Amino acid sequence: MAVTVVIPTTLRLFTEHNSEVELEGGTVGEILKVLSEEYPQTKKALFDENGQLRAFINVFVNDENIRDLNGFDSEVRDRDEVILIPAIAGGSGLPSVLGDTKGEKLTNEEITRYSRHLLLQEIGVKGQKLLKAAKVLIVGAGGLGTPLVQYLAAAGVGTLGIIDNDEVEESNLQRQVMHGTRDIGRPKVASAKDSVKQINPLVKVITYNTRLTAENAEEIISQYDVVADASDNYPTRYLVNDTCVLLGKPDVFGAMYQFEGQVSVYYAKEGPCYRCMYPAPPPAGLVPSCAMGGVVGVLPGVIGTLQANEVIKLIVGGGKNLIGRVVTFDAWNLKWRELKIRKSDACPICGKHPAITEIEEYDYEDFCGLTQQKEEEEKVEGIEPKELKRRLDEGEKVTVVDVREPHERAIAKFPEAIVIPIGQLERRKKELDPTVDTVFVCKEGKRSILAVNTLREAGYEGPLYNLRGGTNAWAAEVDKSFPKY
Repeated sequence: MAVTVVIPTTLRLFTEHNSEVELEGGTVGEILKVLSEEYPQTKKALFDENGQLRAFINVFVNDENIRDLNGFDSEVRDRDEVILIPAIAGGSGLPSVLGDTKGEKLTNEEITRYSRHLLLQEIGVKGQKLLKAAKVLIVGAGGLGTPLVQYLAAAGVGTLGIIDNDEVEESNLQRQVMHGTRDIGRPKVASAKDSVKQINPLVKVITYNTRLTAENAEEIISQYDVVADASDNYPTRYLVNDTCVLLGKPDVFGAMYQFEGQVSVYYAKEGPCYRCMYPAPPPAGLVPSCAMGGVVGVLPGVIGTLQANEVIKLIVGGGKNLIGRVVTFDAWNLKWRELKIRKSDACPICGKHPAITEIEEYDYEDFCGLTQQKEEEEKVEGIEPKELKRRLDEGEKVTVVDVREPHERAIAKFPEAIVIPIGQLERRKKELDPTVDTVFVCKEGKRSILAVNTLREAGYEGPLYNLRGGTNAWAAEVDKSFPKY
């Protein structure tokens, strides 16, 4: 029987960029076996060395997680969808997370400003007073943080906390529309605060120009009613989740990559947490960031606005929220999917026998593989851009391999490089001369490390090097005319 397997963007590198493939099989296990046979590179991405499904991958049959069915033995029928949902990154009406708070009386100015809310029976004066009394922390002032800051300020949330330690860069402006050209080089939290004051001067803004860490997370998050996770890395996502679980706060989650996004509400008091959905992150380097893979400019507007909507519903109470559900959105193919998720008894922080009880004692970078990644990077011998330039200029025999994607090479070709995508390295290794130094090139010097390790695992014995910092470092240190992107 024909089953459609939906491939997320982060795994399409291994399926020749197909977003959907039609396969034959009677169970999920049979379908995934056929998938790994037709696209061998998917096997390493989906399964660990013991043949177990990686913890950062969820597999759904239509809207049901196979964990809640019969695992790989879950039956599939003709025209079913088998959906792969990696970490990127049903609920009913709840009373307000603010509890019995009544809220201050609205002024005439506020009644005028929020009149369109007051006309909604579901919000009205009571809901607007709750919004005024609410304190919301937004973790990240970038793509997702932009619509969260703007719409929650416009909605009249009384206190907004914004935490981010980055500065505005020119490449941010394609999607982070609360920042402007004049803000380049400024702390994002400072620019965000200015934006709030322009939108709604009645809102109190507290900024934290720092990273959220295991040392400060509980102190900061404890001051807020709701946390909106607009971060862009796995350690922060798990840290936000764990702190919210231990403090009893809802975590309004959003994530995006290229054209795809996810939104959910992880609230352990009422349903599953982020660890119930993703017990472990992907291996470091397997799932690229937006900085490496790009993101269509409007996507954070869609996903972040949905997050803002969930925050508002949690504050005013009522409405069908996303506790126990995750919504996925594919902007390029304009498809929405709603998937059910359930609380896991085995969850290490909100399950029946929690193992995580202290945030400060937990090493989030080690858990997310960053410590191991740094160790792996140290094992890979690198070459500095200026040294590679010298060797090329002096006519030394060096093979430069560009592992970037075709659309990246269209931005700028790297001089004297041959092109071999990472997915083809193993079968094309005979094209390389093991007596000659081979230097791998990508945008930031991360995929090139993966390329070196891929060839080593395939048994290649010639000298392999990683261009440290990638093409961006080459542009900064060697060739100013080479574009940074």
